[in-house]
Amino acid sequence: MLRCLALASCALIYSATLSAAEPDLVFLLIGQSNMAGRAPLSENDKTPIEGVSLLNTEGAWEAATNPLNRYATDRKKIEMQRLGPGYGFATTLHEALPEKTIGMIVNARGGTKIDEWVPGKPLYDHTITRINKLETKPKFAGVIWHQGEGNANDPEYLAKLQGLVKNLRRDLKQPELLFVAGEVYGDKPVNGRMKKLPETLAGTAVVSADDLTVFDGVHFDNKSQKTLGSRYAKAWLKLSAPPQ
Repeated sequence: MLRCLALASCALIYSATLSAAEPDLVFLLIGQSNMAGRAPLSENDKTPIEGVSLLNTEGAWEAATNPLNRYATDRKKIEMQRLGPGYGFATTLHEALPEKTIGMIVNARGGTKIDEWVPGKPLYDHTITRINKLETKPKFAGVIWHQGEGNANDPEYLAKLQGLVKNLRRDLKQPELLFVAGEVYGDKPVNGRMKKLPETLAGTAVVSADDLTVFDGVHFDNKSQKTLGSRYAKAWLKLSAPPQ
């Protein structure tokens, strides 16, 4: 009996270490395969990220570990989920804001187009539903978006991206929600269209993919994913800074 009680006590302690309190800053990370993460993970990438929590399928916050897209509602098989920009994003934010806890809701799916991220389509609706099911709905600090490979030559991409920002701001009831998009690899027309977003919508930014490298022609490698994530964090920090 004493042994059973001891085991039960250890189990409760272990469970408590896995769960986390409501984070101070919550971010939504969405997009396609580079956001889901396809870069190989090193052993150092598999440890919990200090000061960072990840929303799981039960709607609870737990210590964030890679792959961060593991709980996405529409992800592809778990073996495909590796390192995305969320890791570099979270670690850079934690270094910049050590007094704040950071939470991430990652809901990306590879091989998707922006046309699938609209109200009435599963990817968008499932993301909103996942958030609405939470007992305590977070006020988001921002949205991190990486998609564009599926719309590399789409002449209407800017308008579609503007629509996504407006829909999220409406459905999350945050009209000034900050939004940061990231360029795709290479000299694709979509990057030029994406760069115009901050000129047309306040509270938005676009981070560069210049000098980043890929391991298969499309997906950023480990080092570049960390660099990209850091650029996202720095762009968000700049957007969120009070006016001088």
